[in-house]
Amino acid sequence: MEAELESIIKVWILALISLSYCFYLSSKLPSGVSRLISLVPVFILFLYLPLITISSAHLAGLTAFFLSWLANFKLLLFAFDQPPLSPPPPTLFRFISLASLPIKPKRATPSPKINLVRHKSSVPTRAIFGFELEPQFNEPYLASSLQDFWGHRWNLMVTSILRPTVYYPIRRISARVLGPVWVSLPAIVAVFVVSGLMHELIYYYLTRVAPTWEVTWFFILHGVALAVEVAVKKVLVLPERLRLHPAVSGALTLGFVAVTAFWLFFPQLLRNGVDDRIIGDYSKLVDFLKGWLPFHLD
Repeated sequence: MEAELESIIKVWILALISLSYCFYLSSKLPSGVSRLISLVPVFILFLYLPLITISSAHLAGLTAFFLSWLANFKLLLFAFDQPPLSPPPPTLFRFISLASLPIKPKRATPSPKINLVRHKSSVPTRAIFGFELEPQFNEPYLASSLQDFWGHRWNLMVTSILRPTVYYPIRRISARVLGPVWVSLPAIVAVFVVSGLMHELIYYYLTRVAPTWEVTWFFILHGVALAVEVAVKKVLVLPERLRLHPAVSGALTLGFVAVTAFWLFFPQLLRNGVDDRIIGDYSKLVDFLKGWLPFHLD
């Protein structure tokens, strides 16, 4: 466990140095090609860092997600003067936090009716980061459709990053060919293809085994299904009495997600023993903490 901690400390020291370079030097360059070129070494480093000897599935997975995916995509937006890193935050700490963690400032001001528990839970985040954070999930079990599940409820941080980096550019390109009615369909599929490839990369960091492309096909399948759902909604405008009840459409949505996940999303992880490594991580953590306790409980 000590060696594992040393590795993760080295990784994050390199990440902090790289993000400091972005804050103090790259941010001074004009946005566009110049800033993008200055960030290329950071992109490459962040793709390499999860390959440093980290046997823990938790630490390898989180490092890959935070740096190889989120930080690289946020820095890509930063190169072209797009939020959340542009305009640059006032402090280095806030820049590093926004770049390397799955967080983003909450834009909307709170409504007069404030949930007391949620308000109290937001106080520590405001004290640490200087702003209130948006939630990562929005009750996905209440999703009434694939569009609702993927667009408004599941992993909102990833959704907010993929929209400006993939969805909007592909939508602008498609508009020249398809027109305004069907312009969103190729953009939707493109988002899911990119998400699948990024998950494939994270799976490689976890397993160090050549990709089988199952998880990519999982996201392609959902992208195509979502595009079909959007197209059907555009073509068939059904009266209220003929629409499925949200309880029925929600059950069908969650059932589709669950069945396809067990078919395509999880097998690669289970086949390569990632589930056993995760259980082993907890065992190692318990043993490590026991060594630091001044006494042992029998």
